[in-house]
Amino acid sequence: MSLRDHLFIVFAEEHYNPLGVIRSLGEEGISPVAIIIKGKAPWASKSKYLSEVHYVNSREEGLELLLRRFSNPTFPPFVFSCDDTTACFFDKHFDELKDNFYFFNAGSVGRISEYLNKQTIGMLAKKHGLMFLDSVVVERGTIPDDITYPIITKAIDSTVSGWKDDMFICESKDDLEAAFLKISSQVVMLQRYITKENEYCLEGYSCNHGSDVFLSIESTYDYKLPISYSPLMTVRSFSNKGNVYPSLKSMLQDIGFEGIFEIEFLESDTGELYFGEINFRNSTWSYASTCAGMNLPLLWARSMIQGHLDENSYKKVESPGFTAMVEPSDFKERVLKGGCSLFRWIGDLRAAKCKYYLGRSDLKPVLYMFLSRLKRR
Repeated sequence: MSLRDHLFIVFAEEHYNPLGVIRSLGEEGISPVAIIIKGKAPWASKSKYLSEVHYVNSREEGLELLLRRFSNPTFPPFVFSCDDTTACFFDKHFDELKDNFYFFNAGSVGRISEYLNKQTIGMLAKKHGLMFLDSVVVERGTIPDDITYPIITKAIDSTVSGWKDDMFICESKDDLEAAFLKISSQVVMLQRYITKENEYCLEGYSCNHGSDVFLSIESTYDYKLPISYSPLMTVRSFSNKGNVYPSLKSMLQDIGFEGIFEIEFLESDTGELYFGEINFRNSTWSYASTCAGMNLPLLWARSMIQGHLDENSYKKVESPGFTAMVEPSDFKERVLKGGCSLFRWIGDLRAAKCKYYLGRSDLKPVLYMFLSRLKRR
């Protein structure tokens, strides 16, 4: 059985996350099908590597199309999810998909959704020997008497609309009361806040329901933003910093997950690593792994067919690593805010081995993105 016998399907919204999957496959000669949920202006769906594009109004409509047109029990298509909402949606429809598709799953209905809860996954991390910052889950507006400040507020579930807007750093009870007036989530996690030295992000995949785990690269950010990622990062080989691999492997095995994932830690100024979360789907940063010679969409697909990890898939990133850039966001953060000159930024752009927007020879997505932004003005 060959990979070429199987169809590859990207099921996603318009974003540079699925664009990375499309390019990872396309650069290896595989032309995937895209099922795109309407809502944003088309741009990832304009990639030259796609063989077919189907626009749908909802995930439910996309699922109906997927089941009706692409089911194949003999050569199951590989289906890639690129956001938490879609990962939960496939999780909910596990029984309908399991016999006809390869997709990211944890072996039963609802298993992935359970561990997208930030408190649940944090407690599992502690069970497996990782550090997790003290936290409490409350109804919006509830302020515990024994909470120690500063804290950061987070939506308990990243599938809730606008969850990123619910993050606030609170130094006092008054700050928390003011934050609750702006938070939209009904259930909120209040977590001890530390000034991060950096973040430590790991990309990889698992098969055999977590029994086999491959970690390809680690990324750290080149400058700090208080409650967001930095759009300029340095990518290195996975080094197993803090000896986290055994704990992560046992966590994924406990969950039973198979698919591409990202795992995030906060690093304190004293070098301690605090577990943050696992994204049970393709991460935007996975394209950096492709640029490092470890194409996660392809490696995961191959391992699912073989039934085990590819022993020869690891490629060492030459020291000191390479940079990866989210070009529009980095331009906004550094050039427009006066952090560096345009001349220097262009030099950094040219030096970045991984560019998340600009394709090597796939320019239409970026052109469509800029055209859509011009039309909105």
